[in-house]
Amino acid sequence: MPLARAKVNLWLNVVGRRADGFHLLDSLVAFTDLADELEVAPASTLSLEVVGPEAPALEGDPDNLVLKAARLLAGRAGVAPRAALRLTKRIPVAAGLGGGSADAAAALLALIDLWRVAMPQEELFDLAAVLGADVPMCLAGRPALATGIGECLAPVPTLPACAILLVNPGVGLPTPAVFGARQGSFSPARPLGSGWHGLADFAHELARRGNDLTDAAISLRPEVAGVLDRLRQSEGAAHVAMSGSGATCFALYGSVAEAERAASLLPASWWRHAGRLG
Repeated sequence: MPLARAKVNLWLNVVGRRADGFHLLDSLVAFTDLADELEVAPASTLSLEVVGPEAPALEGDPDNLVLKAARLLAGRAGVAPRAALRLTKRIPVAAGLGGGSADAAAALLALIDLWRVAMPQEELFDLAAVLGADVPMCLAGRPALATGIGECLAPVPTLPACAILLVNPGVGLPTPAVFGARQGSFSPARPLGSGWHGLADFAHELARRGNDLTDAAISLRPEVAGVLDRLRQSEGAAHVAMSGSGATCFALYGSVAEAERAASLLPASWWRHAGRLG
């Protein structure tokens, strides 16, 4: 049963814009132990059941990325799209954590196995990119430097061991709206260094690069600023930023215990998850 792990943009710089309007990015992506789960079984038709704490957010969406991934794979492989899929949804929707993309990547992996599809890795990643720029990185499932519109992936030095606290004030932020609200010039594309000497050095690099969408997200959802301020005040936080286009923010800590302690002091109405970064 493949896990669809939540993606975090540890930094996100907007470095340009293509002629078709898509923005060019430079982003360090990593994954957490927060994950959706996808179960698949043989069936005579294609169906999807969504359960779990974040399932209500997907009600009224009969054709989400999991079903799109299934139909796209079936069409490319020349097989009938027949499977019963059950998604346990734990990653918040429209939260900057790539949940839908992770679910689509998990669907591709699970259905390749179920349908016994023989597909070269390069073709599989091309197929993933058709579903969305974040799907290839979720398919890879490991820390990477994402460039282009997010679909070009390069390996990165090993990240320092640390814990992460993810926090969302209970609001969604559609990615197109955040990019539309972005103002100012583009960031320079900076070369990736040879590695980091511990969490403090890593945090310094993350702070230097930042997230170019933060101001735009705050202009649409001022609650994001409140989350960032609260996390910056938490004891032991080595770095605080927003992930992706928001509204989820994160803080890095030296241990899960520190992250859990900080989580316990947040408003009860805020969604949070304390765990490992990997």
